[in-house]
Amino acid sequence: MTEVHSTATAPKRYLSSLDGLRGAAVLGVLLFHTGRLVPGGFLGVDLFFALSGYLITDLLLREADRTGTVSLTAFWGRRIRRLVPALTMMLVVVTVVVWAVAPDDVVRTTLADGPWVQLDLVNWHLLAESASYWDRFASDRVFEHLWSIAVEEQFYAVWPVLVLVLARWGHRQVALTAALVCAGSLVLMIALLDPADPTRVYTGTDTRAFSLLLGAVVATRPVRDVLARAVDRWAGVLMSLLLAGIGTTWLLVDGVSSTWLFTGGLFAHSLCSALLIGLCALAPHTRAARILSWQPLRWFGQISYSLYLWHWPVFVLFSPDAGWGRTALACAVSVGIAALSKYLVEDPVRFRATWARGRSGVLAFGAVMICLALVWSLLPAPAPATIDLTTLG
Repeated sequence: MTEVHSTATAPKRYLSSLDGLRGAAVLGVLLFHTGRLVPGGFLGVDLFFALSGYLITDLLLREADRTGTVSLTAFWGRRIRRLVPALTMMLVVVTVVVWAVAPDDVVRTTLADGPWVQLDLVNWHLLAESASYWDRFASDRVFEHLWSIAVEEQFYAVWPVLVLVLARWGHRQVALTAALVCAGSLVLMIALLDPADPTRVYTGTDTRAFSLLLGAVVATRPVRDVLARAVDRWAGVLMSLLLAGIGTTWLLVDGVSSTWLFTGGLFAHSLCSALLIGLCALAPHTRAARILSWQPLRWFGQISYSLYLWHWPVFVLFSPDAGWGRTALACAVSVGIAALSKYLVEDPVRFRATWARGRSGVLAFGAVMICLALVWSLLPAPAPATIDLTTLG
Protein backbone atom coordinates (compact mmCIF):
# COMPACT_ATOMS: atom_id res chain seq x y z
CA MET A 1 0.00 0.00 0.00
CA THR A 2 1.23 3.51 -0.84
CA GLU A 3 2.43 5.54 2.12
CA VAL A 4 0.16 8.58 2.40
CA HIS A 5 0.61 11.61 4.65
CA SER A 6 -2.92 12.80 5.27
CA THR A 7 -2.76 15.59 7.82
CA ALA A 8 -2.33 19.20 6.90
CA THR A 9 -0.74 19.90 10.27
CA ALA A 10 2.22 17.56 9.73
CA PRO A 11 5.60 19.28 10.09
CA LYS A 12 6.68 21.21 7.04
CA ARG A 13 9.11 19.18 4.95
CA TYR A 14 11.03 19.62 1.75
CA LEU A 15 9.30 17.93 -1.19
CA SER A 16 11.82 17.30 -3.95
CA SER A 17 9.07 16.31 -6.38
CA LEU A 18 7.68 19.85 -6.29
CA ASP A 19 11.05 21.19 -7.42
CA GLY A 20 10.82 18.65 -10.22
CA LEU A 21 7.41 20.02 -11.20
CA ARG A 22 8.89 23.52 -11.27
CA GLY A 23 11.65 22.24 -13.51
CA ALA A 24 9.17 20.61 -15.89
CA ALA A 25 7.08 23.80 -15.96
CA VAL A 26 9.96 26.12 -16.83
CA LEU A 27 11.34 23.73 -19.45
CA GLY A 28 7.90 23.55 -21.06
CA VAL A 29 7.73 27.35 -21.27
CA LEU A 30 11.32 27.53 -22.55
CA LEU A 31 10.66 25.05 -25.35
CA PHE A 32 7.37 26.71 -26.24
CA HIS A 33 9.09 30.06 -26.68
CA THR A 34 11.66 28.53 -29.01
CA GLY A 35 8.75 27.63 -31.29
CA ARG A 36 9.95 24.03 -31.41
CA LEU A 37 8.88 20.62 -30.08
CA VAL A 38 6.36 21.56 -27.35
CA PRO A 39 3.48 23.64 -28.77
CA GLY A 40 1.55 23.44 -25.50
CA GLY A 41 4.51 24.32 -23.28
CA PHE A 42 2.85 27.62 -22.37
CA LEU A 43 0.70 25.50 -20.04
CA GLY A 44 3.74 25.33 -17.78
CA VAL A 45 2.61 28.75 -16.56
CA ASP A 46 -0.60 27.14 -15.26
CA LEU A 47 1.47 24.58 -13.40
CA PHE A 48 3.48 27.43 -11.87
CA PHE A 49 0.25 29.14 -10.85
CA ALA A 50 -1.15 26.02 -9.19
CA LEU A 51 2.15 25.47 -7.37
CA SER A 52 2.18 29.05 -6.11
CA GLY A 53 -1.41 28.84 -4.93
CA TYR A 54 -0.75 25.56 -3.13
CA LEU A 55 2.53 26.51 -1.47
CA ILE A 56 1.49 29.99 -0.38
CA THR A 57 -1.83 28.79 1.04
CA ASP A 58 -0.15 25.88 2.81
CA LEU A 59 2.38 28.29 4.34
CA LEU A 60 -0.30 30.74 5.48
CA LEU A 61 -2.58 28.06 6.94
CA ARG A 62 0.27 26.42 8.84
CA GLU A 63 1.13 29.78 10.37
CA ALA A 64 -2.52 30.42 11.26
CA ASP A 65 -2.80 26.96 12.87
CA ARG A 66 0.40 27.50 14.84
CA THR A 67 -0.04 31.10 15.99
CA GLY A 68 -3.73 31.87 15.50
CA THR A 69 -2.98 34.60 12.94
CA VAL A 70 -0.97 35.48 9.84
CA SER A 71 1.77 38.11 9.86
CA LEU A 72 1.23 40.00 6.63
CA THR A 73 4.39 42.10 7.02
CA ALA A 74 6.51 38.97 7.51
CA PHE A 75 4.88 37.28 4.52
CA TRP A 76 5.34 40.24 2.20
CA GLY A 77 8.90 40.70 3.45
CA ARG A 78 9.73 37.11 2.49
CA ARG A 79 8.12 37.57 -0.92
CA ILE A 80 10.10 40.75 -1.57
CA ARG A 81 13.39 39.09 -0.60
CA ARG A 82 12.53 36.11 -2.78
CA LEU A 83 11.35 37.91 -5.91
CA VAL A 84 12.62 41.48 -6.10
CA PRO A 85 16.45 41.05 -6.20
CA ALA A 86 16.51 38.80 -9.28
CA LEU A 87 13.76 40.77 -10.99
CA THR A 88 15.54 44.09 -10.38
CA MET A 89 18.83 42.78 -11.72
CA MET A 90 17.14 41.47 -14.86
CA LEU A 91 15.18 44.67 -15.45
CA VAL A 92 18.23 46.94 -15.17
CA VAL A 93 20.61 44.77 -17.22
CA VAL A 94 18.11 44.01 -19.96
CA THR A 95 16.96 47.62 -20.23
CA VAL A 96 20.51 48.93 -20.58
CA VAL A 97 21.44 46.25 -23.13
CA VAL A 98 18.26 46.84 -25.14
CA TRP A 99 18.82 50.60 -25.08
CA ALA A 100 22.37 50.09 -26.34
CA VAL A 101 21.90 47.49 -29.10
CA ALA A 102 18.24 46.77 -29.89
CA PRO A 103 16.11 48.31 -32.66
CA ASP A 104 14.25 51.50 -31.81
CA ASP A 105 10.82 49.87 -31.56
CA VAL A 106 12.09 47.39 -28.95
CA VAL A 107 13.72 50.21 -26.97
CA ARG A 108 10.48 52.19 -26.96
CA THR A 109 8.35 49.30 -25.73
CA THR A 110 10.95 48.35 -23.10
CA LEU A 111 10.99 51.83 -21.58
CA ALA A 112 7.20 52.03 -21.78
CA ASP A 113 6.58 48.61 -20.23
CA GLY A 114 9.20 48.86 -17.47
CA PRO A 115 7.26 51.08 -15.04
CA TRP A 116 4.25 48.76 -15.27
CA VAL A 117 6.47 45.77 -14.50
CA GLN A 118 7.72 47.66 -11.44
CA LEU A 119 4.11 48.29 -10.35
CA ASP A 120 3.17 44.61 -10.89
CA LEU A 121 0.50 45.67 -13.40
CA VAL A 122 2.17 44.86 -16.69
CA ASN A 123 -0.51 42.33 -17.69
CA TRP A 124 -3.18 45.06 -17.57
CA HIS A 125 -0.86 47.51 -19.33
CA LEU A 126 -0.33 45.08 -22.20
CA LEU A 127 -4.06 44.47 -22.45
CA ALA A 128 -4.72 48.22 -22.52
CA GLU A 129 -2.27 48.49 -25.42
CA SER A 130 -3.96 45.58 -27.23
CA ALA A 131 -0.69 43.65 -27.24
CA SER A 132 -1.70 40.16 -28.31
CA TYR A 133 0.08 37.29 -26.57
CA TRP A 134 -0.61 35.04 -29.54
CA ASP A 135 0.43 37.39 -32.38
CA ARG A 136 3.62 35.81 -33.65
CA PHE A 137 4.13 38.61 -36.18
CA ALA A 138 4.05 41.50 -33.70
CA SER A 139 7.17 43.30 -32.53
CA ASP A 140 8.78 41.45 -29.61
CA ARG A 141 8.64 43.06 -26.17
CA VAL A 142 11.38 41.91 -23.81
CA PHE A 143 9.12 42.15 -20.73
CA GLU A 144 6.01 40.62 -22.28
CA HIS A 145 6.46 37.32 -20.43
CA LEU A 146 6.26 39.11 -17.07
CA TRP A 147 2.47 39.25 -17.31
CA SER A 148 2.43 36.01 -15.30
CA ILE A 149 4.71 37.45 -12.60
CA ALA A 150 2.28 40.37 -12.32
CA VAL A 151 -0.66 37.98 -11.87
CA GLU A 152 1.20 36.15 -9.10
CA GLU A 153 2.22 39.40 -7.38
CA GLN A 154 -1.39 40.59 -7.41
CA PHE A 155 -2.38 37.26 -5.88
CA TYR A 156 0.28 37.68 -3.16
CA ALA A 157 -1.12 41.13 -2.35
CA VAL A 158 -4.75 40.03 -1.90
CA TRP A 159 -4.95 36.34 -0.96
CA PRO A 160 -2.97 36.50 2.34
CA VAL A 161 -5.36 39.19 3.60
CA LEU A 162 -8.34 36.97 2.80
CA VAL A 163 -6.68 33.97 4.46
CA LEU A 164 -5.99 36.07 7.57
CA VAL A 165 -9.72 36.82 7.83
CA LEU A 166 -11.09 33.45 6.72
CA ALA A 167 -8.73 31.26 8.77
CA ARG A 168 -10.52 32.40 11.93
CA TRP A 169 -13.39 30.14 10.85
CA GLY A 170 -11.08 27.28 9.86
CA HIS A 171 -9.74 25.64 6.72
CA ARG A 172 -13.21 24.80 5.46
CA GLN A 173 -14.08 28.47 4.98
CA VAL A 174 -10.82 29.08 3.11
CA ALA A 175 -11.53 26.13 0.81
CA LEU A 176 -15.13 27.20 0.18
CA THR A 177 -14.19 30.80 -0.62
CA ALA A 178 -11.38 29.74 -2.96
CA ALA A 179 -13.71 27.30 -4.74
CA LEU A 180 -16.39 29.96 -5.22
CA VAL A 181 -13.88 32.44 -6.65
CA CYS A 182 -12.57 29.68 -8.96
CA ALA A 183 -16.08 29.17 -10.31
CA GLY A 184 -16.57 32.90 -10.83
CA SER A 185 -13.22 33.20 -12.57
CA LEU A 186 -14.10 30.38 -14.98
CA VAL A 187 -17.46 32.01 -15.76
CA LEU A 188 -15.67 35.29 -16.50
CA MET A 189 -13.20 33.56 -18.82
CA ILE A 190 -16.02 32.01 -20.83
CA ALA A 191 -18.08 35.21 -20.88
CA LEU A 192 -15.20 37.51 -21.93
CA LEU A 193 -13.60 35.17 -24.46
CA ASP A 194 -12.89 36.56 -27.91
CA PRO A 195 -12.18 33.44 -30.02
CA ALA A 196 -10.24 35.54 -32.54
CA ASP A 197 -7.75 36.60 -29.85
CA PRO A 198 -8.03 35.07 -26.35
CA THR A 199 -5.31 37.31 -24.89
CA ARG A 200 -7.77 39.15 -22.60
CA VAL A 201 -8.89 35.99 -20.83
CA TYR A 202 -5.44 34.37 -20.91
CA THR A 203 -3.52 37.19 -19.20
CA GLY A 204 -6.23 38.91 -17.15
CA THR A 205 -5.90 38.38 -13.40
CA ASP A 206 -9.63 37.94 -12.93
CA THR A 207 -9.91 35.24 -15.57
CA ARG A 208 -6.76 33.40 -14.45
CA ALA A 209 -7.44 33.44 -10.70
CA PHE A 210 -8.74 29.88 -10.80
CA SER A 211 -5.29 28.54 -11.77
CA LEU A 212 -3.85 29.86 -8.50
CA LEU A 213 -6.88 29.18 -6.32
CA LEU A 214 -7.29 25.55 -7.37
CA GLY A 215 -3.86 25.02 -5.83
CA ALA A 216 -5.08 26.89 -2.76
CA VAL A 217 -8.14 24.63 -2.45
CA VAL A 218 -5.98 21.49 -2.50
CA ALA A 219 -3.77 22.96 0.27
CA THR A 220 -6.65 23.11 2.78
CA ARG A 221 -7.09 20.37 5.38
CA PRO A 222 -10.61 19.20 4.37
CA VAL A 223 -9.57 18.65 0.75
CA ARG A 224 -6.29 17.02 1.74
CA ASP A 225 -8.08 14.62 4.06
CA VAL A 226 -10.64 13.68 1.41
CA LEU A 227 -7.89 13.24 -1.15
CA ALA A 228 -5.83 11.12 1.24
CA ARG A 229 -8.75 8.75 1.94
CA ALA A 230 -9.66 8.51 -1.72
CA VAL A 231 -6.16 7.68 -2.95
CA ASP A 232 -4.91 5.50 -0.11
CA ARG A 233 -4.31 2.60 -2.48
CA TRP A 234 -4.26 4.36 -5.84
CA ALA A 235 -2.04 7.41 -5.36
CA GLY A 236 0.73 6.12 -7.64
CA VAL A 237 -1.66 5.17 -10.42
CA LEU A 238 -3.50 8.50 -10.25
CA MET A 239 -0.23 10.46 -10.27
CA SER A 240 0.99 8.54 -13.31
CA LEU A 241 -2.29 9.18 -15.14
CA LEU A 242 -2.18 12.88 -14.29
CA LEU A 243 1.43 13.18 -15.45
CA ALA A 244 0.63 11.37 -18.70
CA GLY A 245 -2.41 13.55 -19.34
CA ILE A 246 -0.60 16.81 -18.63
CA GLY A 247 2.41 15.79 -20.73
CA THR A 248 0.24 14.71 -23.66
CA THR A 249 -1.63 18.01 -23.55
CA TRP A 250 1.63 19.96 -23.69
CA LEU A 251 2.74 17.99 -26.75
CA LEU A 252 -0.51 18.34 -28.70
CA VAL A 253 -2.24 21.60 -27.78
CA ASP A 254 -1.89 24.73 -29.91
CA GLY A 255 -2.93 27.84 -27.98
CA VAL A 256 -3.87 29.78 -31.10
CA SER A 257 -6.44 27.34 -32.47
CA SER A 258 -7.57 25.51 -29.30
CA THR A 259 -10.58 27.62 -28.33
CA TRP A 260 -11.75 24.84 -25.99
CA LEU A 261 -8.85 25.76 -23.69
CA PHE A 262 -10.66 28.97 -22.79
CA THR A 263 -14.06 27.39 -22.24
CA GLY A 264 -12.93 24.90 -19.61
CA GLY A 265 -9.71 23.34 -20.89
CA LEU A 266 -7.38 25.59 -18.87
CA PHE A 267 -9.55 25.00 -15.80
CA ALA A 268 -9.27 21.23 -16.27
CA HIS A 269 -5.49 21.47 -16.77
CA SER A 270 -5.11 23.61 -13.65
CA LEU A 271 -7.27 21.18 -11.67
CA CYS A 272 -5.13 18.24 -12.80
CA SER A 273 -2.00 20.21 -11.90
CA ALA A 274 -3.35 21.03 -8.44
CA LEU A 275 -4.33 17.41 -7.80
CA LEU A 276 -0.89 16.23 -8.91
CA ILE A 277 0.75 18.71 -6.53
CA GLY A 278 -1.46 17.58 -3.67
CA LEU A 279 -0.67 13.93 -4.37
CA CYS A 280 3.08 14.68 -4.46
CA ALA A 281 2.72 16.10 -0.94
CA LEU A 282 0.56 13.24 0.33
CA ALA A 283 2.45 10.36 -1.30
CA PRO A 284 6.08 11.44 -1.79
CA HIS A 285 7.39 7.87 -2.11
CA THR A 286 5.43 6.81 -5.19
CA ARG A 287 7.26 6.06 -8.43
CA ALA A 288 5.84 9.18 -10.11
CA ALA A 289 7.09 11.38 -7.26
CA ARG A 290 10.53 9.76 -7.48
CA ILE A 291 10.63 10.44 -11.22
CA LEU A 292 9.83 14.11 -10.55
CA SER A 293 12.61 14.12 -7.94
CA TRP A 294 15.24 13.35 -10.61
CA GLN A 295 18.20 15.57 -9.75
CA PRO A 296 18.60 17.39 -13.13
CA LEU A 297 14.87 18.19 -13.16
CA ARG A 298 15.06 19.41 -9.56
CA TRP A 299 18.01 21.64 -10.45
CA PHE A 300 16.02 23.31 -13.22
CA GLY A 301 13.25 23.76 -10.67
CA GLN A 302 15.64 25.47 -8.30
CA ILE A 303 16.69 28.00 -10.96
CA SER A 304 13.19 28.19 -12.49
CA TYR A 305 12.39 31.72 -11.31
CA SER A 306 15.52 33.30 -12.75
CA LEU A 307 15.32 31.12 -15.86
CA TYR A 308 11.79 32.32 -16.47
CA LEU A 309 12.86 35.95 -15.94
CA TRP A 310 15.84 35.81 -18.29
CA HIS A 311 14.94 33.42 -21.08
CA TRP A 312 12.54 35.65 -23.02
CA PRO A 313 14.78 38.77 -23.19
CA VAL A 314 17.63 36.51 -24.30
CA PHE A 315 15.40 34.94 -26.95
CA VAL A 316 14.32 38.35 -28.25
CA LEU A 317 17.93 39.52 -28.55
CA PHE A 318 19.24 36.22 -30.00
CA SER A 319 16.33 35.55 -32.39
CA PRO A 320 16.44 31.76 -31.80
CA ASP A 321 13.87 31.13 -34.54
CA ALA A 322 16.71 31.77 -36.99
CA GLY A 323 17.92 28.17 -36.60
CA TRP A 324 18.69 25.31 -34.25
CA GLY A 325 22.17 26.65 -33.51
CA ARG A 326 20.91 30.00 -32.29
CA THR A 327 18.13 28.22 -30.39
CA ALA A 328 20.65 26.06 -28.53
CA LEU A 329 22.86 29.08 -27.85
CA ALA A 330 19.94 31.14 -26.54
CA CYS A 331 18.86 28.30 -24.24
CA ALA A 332 22.42 27.80 -22.95
CA VAL A 333 22.89 31.52 -22.28
CA SER A 334 19.52 31.68 -20.50
CA VAL A 335 20.39 28.74 -18.24
CA GLY A 336 23.84 30.13 -17.49
CA ILE A 337 22.56 33.58 -16.54
CA ALA A 338 19.77 32.01 -14.46
CA ALA A 339 22.29 29.93 -12.49
CA LEU A 340 24.46 33.01 -11.85
CA SER A 341 21.37 34.93 -10.74
CA LYS A 342 20.36 32.22 -8.26
CA TYR A 343 23.77 31.71 -6.68
CA LEU A 344 25.04 35.30 -6.76
CA VAL A 345 21.83 37.33 -6.29
CA GLU A 346 18.80 35.34 -5.16
CA ASP A 347 20.27 33.07 -2.49
CA PRO A 348 22.60 35.64 -0.83
CA VAL A 349 19.80 38.19 -0.41
CA ARG A 350 17.17 35.63 0.52
CA PHE A 351 19.14 33.63 3.07
CA ARG A 352 22.22 35.53 4.21
CA ALA A 353 21.80 39.31 3.83
CA THR A 354 20.88 40.68 7.27
CA TRP A 355 20.49 44.16 5.77
CA ALA A 356 17.53 42.87 3.72
CA ARG A 357 15.43 42.40 6.87
CA GLY A 358 13.69 44.78 9.22
CA ARG A 359 13.99 48.54 8.87
CA SER A 360 17.11 48.35 6.70
CA GLY A 361 15.25 46.01 4.37
CA VAL A 362 12.42 48.52 3.99
CA LEU A 363 14.93 51.25 3.20
CA ALA A 364 16.72 49.01 0.68
CA PHE A 365 13.41 48.18 -1.01
CA GLY A 366 12.55 51.89 -1.23
CA ALA A 367 15.96 52.65 -2.73
CA VAL A 368 15.51 49.91 -5.33
CA MET A 369 12.11 51.30 -6.34
CA ILE A 370 13.57 54.80 -6.71
CA CYS A 371 16.50 53.54 -8.79
CA LEU A 372 14.18 51.64 -11.13
CA ALA A 373 12.01 54.72 -11.57
CA LEU A 374 15.14 56.69 -12.49
CA VAL A 375 16.11 54.07 -15.10
CA TRP A 376 12.75 54.44 -16.88
CA SER A 377 12.82 58.24 -16.74
CA LEU A 378 16.47 59.03 -17.47
CA LEU A 379 17.18 56.71 -20.40
CA PRO A 380 16.11 58.62 -23.52
CA ALA A 381 13.59 56.86 -25.74
CA PRO A 382 14.06 56.98 -29.52
CA ALA A 383 11.75 59.32 -31.36
CA PRO A 384 8.60 57.66 -32.74
CA ALA A 385 8.86 56.47 -36.30
CA THR A 386 7.41 58.93 -38.82
CA ILE A 387 5.97 58.37 -42.27
CA ASP A 388 6.58 60.85 -45.06
CA LEU A 389 3.14 61.12 -46.64
CA THR A 390 4.59 62.87 -49.72
CA THR A 391 6.26 59.64 -50.77
CA LEU A 392 3.04 57.62 -50.75
CA GLY A 393 1.04 56.96 -53.90
